[in-house]
Amino acid sequence: MIGLGNPGPDYAAHRHNIGHMVVDKLASDLGASFRTHKANAFVAEARVAPGGSKLILAKLGSFMNTSGKPTAALASFYKVDPAHIIVVHDELDIDFDDVRIKVGGGHAGHNGLRDISAALASPDFVRVRVGIGRPPGRGDAAGFVLQPFTKAEREVLPFVLDRGADIVRAIAQDGVLAAQQRFHAP
Repeated sequence: MIGLGNPGPDYAAHRHNIGHMVVDKLASDLGASFRTHKANAFVAEARVAPGGSKLILAKLGSFMNTSGKPTAALASFYKVDPAHIIVVHDELDIDFDDVRIKVGGGHAGHNGLRDISAALASPDFVRVRVGIGRPPGRGDAAGFVLQPFTKAEREVLPFVLDRGADIVRAIAQDGVLAAQQRFHAP
């Protein structure tokens, strides 16, 4: 699983880094520790359940727009097919505090997804789309994603991160369809 974001403490609290935040939450829940990987990433390995499949958690050391090369390097190193990669990312087209699951498709203008699709030569990976909403009015989306969450959003954010981590865990344990049925139900 790849959590998208930008590296370094200057970006840590930005909306664009919600993928990193979900990965950190899941690693904490599973008692996993990150180590540096030669693919320009920080990687932790854990089992979702005792005796279950191994889950590789990764935060890329590259900037969002250049997520493809380290993602492809990790996929090659761990011998993982694109269909078994879960990418957690921010999504402007989903309201803040909603989390949706999607398999494949386009990038909808998300440069991180565009770069990953190109590097993997396939858009057919699982996406956990964490809603950050749109900027107010006609605000600039590029600037909006690089802003920290509002005070009201920060109060809800722990619940959003829990939901994102729960969704990744469900995908790893039960598969995409079961996770969609469970988490997309009204």
